[in-house]
Amino acid sequence: MLMNEALARDIAQCKPAPGSCAFWWLGQIGFAVKTASATLYFDLFLSPLNERLFPPPLRAELITDVDIVFGSHDHIDHIDDPVWQAVAQSAPQARFALPAGLTDAVAGRLGIPKARMLPLRDGQTLEAGSVTVSAVATAHEKLNDRNENVAFIVRAGGVTICHLGDTCVYEGLVSKLKAAGPIDLMILPINGRDALRLHRGCLGNMTFQEAVDLVGEVRPRLAVPAHYEMIEGNTEDPYRFAAYLEIKYPERDFWIGPHARRVTLPPAGK
Repeated sequence: MLMNEALARDIAQCKPAPGSCAFWWLGQIGFAVKTASATLYFDLFLSPLNERLFPPPLRAELITDVDIVFGSHDHIDHIDDPVWQAVAQSAPQARFALPAGLTDAVAGRLGIPKARMLPLRDGQTLEAGSVTVSAVATAHEKLNDRNENVAFIVRAGGVTICHLGDTCVYEGLVSKLKAAGPIDLMILPINGRDALRLHRGCLGNMTFQEAVDLVGEVRPRLAVPAHYEMIEGNTEDPYRFAAYLEIKYPERDFWIGPHARRVTLPPAGK
């Protein structure tokens, strides 16, 4: 596992070819993804909290090579306030994509100018330099119309990335994702949900079985399960996802592996 300066250097030195990408899992559902035209960070969770089961692999101030930081909703493991503030300083070129319903609150408390933010509503598409970002509403236990929870579909460097953030499957989600066209890399939560977690305020996500069926219907080139290893009492065994996918949809590829190691997805057909 790479840590801090070594990890930042590996990301900076990586030069994917058009149509390919590299990614690094940073814990929970936080990822760095690099394409031929952009460096992207999704749902960064790097604060050193006591309840973490996996330590932060990267100090936020080392993130200097980034075009867009994404935050799918306003929980600390998705929009980590000190991390966003640090990256806003270390990478003055960075933009911050988030659900439109959170823009005023997040900008106000973090002191990041709204001009640097990319607020997105369900069904909306924005362009930022070489990157095109679309948003799809997500249901973190419940679906609402406040535009406070979204998944991101990002096109950059000939690659389409779908980062689902936190969500359960709801009627219409599959059709929205399919409408986006072929997806190369899909990152999705598998930690599930139950009454005990909900009772203590832990909002749930799709189960590993639901995640497998979503992958089977949307058919990304590579599926990456996440959000299963960070907080005690809110974990899942990713190999149950793998076993179910291999039996039910054996034609679908997936990746399960260690944190903070470069993984390369080659261009389609190679």
